[in-house]
Amino acid sequence: MSRALRTSAALTAVLASTLVAGNAGSANASIVAPPDKIVIEVATVNGSGCKPGTAAVAVSPDNTAFTVTYSDYLAQVGGGASPTDFRKNCQLNLIVHVPQGFTYAVASADYRGYASLQRGATAVQKASYYFQGSPDTAARNHPYSGPYDDNWQATDETEWGQLVWAPCGVKRNFNINTELRVKAGTSGPSKTSFMTMDSTDGEINTIYRLAWKECPA
Repeated sequence: MSRALRTSAALTAVLASTLVAGNAGSANASIVAPPDKIVIEVATVNGSGCKPGTAAVAVSPDNTAFTVTYSDYLAQVGGGASPTDFRKNCQLNLIVHVPQGFTYAVASADYRGYASLQRGATAVQKASYYFQGSPDTAARNHPYSGPYDDNWQATDETEWGQLVWAPCGVKRNFNINTELRVKAGTSGPSKTSFMTMDSTDGEINTIYRLAWKECPA
């Protein structure tokens, strides 16, 4: 893991005294936030879409979200692209240090990037989330079809009652698996289609919003 990645992963902030949980479909749900800071560390980063030094994690000032920044996440087909370039993926294994007496869940996630798809080509963005050792996995996918030449944005939202919470009193790493996949379809092998989860300046952030609740006494 690069020095830059370790530095970004260690960013922390003091949590505000009270927050409204950022969940979908439960606007009235509010909690008392943890009084201490949280720290998110990157245990491992694996995948063709996040080679060493190309992904970084940072925590928001109010601890209601964290971001993952990618700088080299590109899937493409046609135009001389490698046969393996049609699919890129990234698995982040995160260590989340949670203040005692609290647990968290990912309430929503925003993904952004750019896609250029020829007529007849297709692409899909996929993501799944799970805690180490837990059978509960939240998975989402977002398809796109050519012709398409524009920025794209996808949001995964989970109802409060369906949130997958970190086990109370047990340290479990949090895993995020993402994937970009592009198919040429009927567009022809000489025409290039691609999908990225980055930008020209390498500063596209994937934002994960956290919901918090107190553990049972």
